[in-house]
Amino acid sequence: MAIEDEPIRVLVVDDEPNIRDFLQLGLQYEGFSVALAADGNTALCLVREFRPHVVVLDVMLPGLDGWAVGKAIRENHPDVLIIYLTAKDDVADRIRGLELGADDYMVKPFSFQELVARIRLRLRKQGREAKGGKLRVGDLEVDEATHEVRYLGRRVALSPREYQLLRTLMVHAGQVLSKQQLLDLVWGPNYFGDDNVVEVYIRYLRNKLNDREFRLITTVRGIGYRLEADHAQT
Repeated sequence: MAIEDEPIRVLVVDDEPNIRDFLQLGLQYEGFSVALAADGNTALCLVREFRPHVVVLDVMLPGLDGWAVGKAIRENHPDVLIIYLTAKDDVADRIRGLELGADDYMVKPFSFQELVARIRLRLRKQGREAKGGKLRVGDLEVDEATHEVRYLGRRVALSPREYQLLRTLMVHAGQVLSKQQLLDLVWGPNYFGDDNVVEVYIRYLRNKLNDREFRLITTVRGIGYRLEADHAQT
């Protein structure tokens, strides 16, 4: 897969592995470059090395807590966006975060799509954009700015959900994604409907891409689906 344009860099700082992994997968799907830290000291090292545009920062961290990390980032890197994640919903904590220079504050459990929307909003206010490039896998091409999809040079009209599903498969081309992973990434972690919806939308994509022989989007029985990374037709 080829991706054009340098992505916005996001540093996720959280001591819960499941949250780090979930945010990494979701933010990469949204086109961001992601680095992870499980504690405050590692986070400050990565701020210097990774040079993030955005830091998604948990408050309750082992050792150096999120308040201290955020303060250090703000003092030394004033242009970095800081979004706090915390289990505390106290007004006093929100005020403290904002006084320490936070750009935003979200309470766990949070909506991933809302987090992404807030990141993009703050970037726009800063005069930055999370620019969409082009994804290419063999004869399949997606323009992330216009959402235009072309396969074998032919334009393919997709619904928003079909587009999101195809883009997810392209970002992870060559990898097998389970139904649950696709539900989390495309429908969101708060979707509690029937997982057969994934199978239905895979069928929609195959029909629109004229992939009736399943050579582009393959089914790995009992596991999930894979978009073939080396697929190309002549």
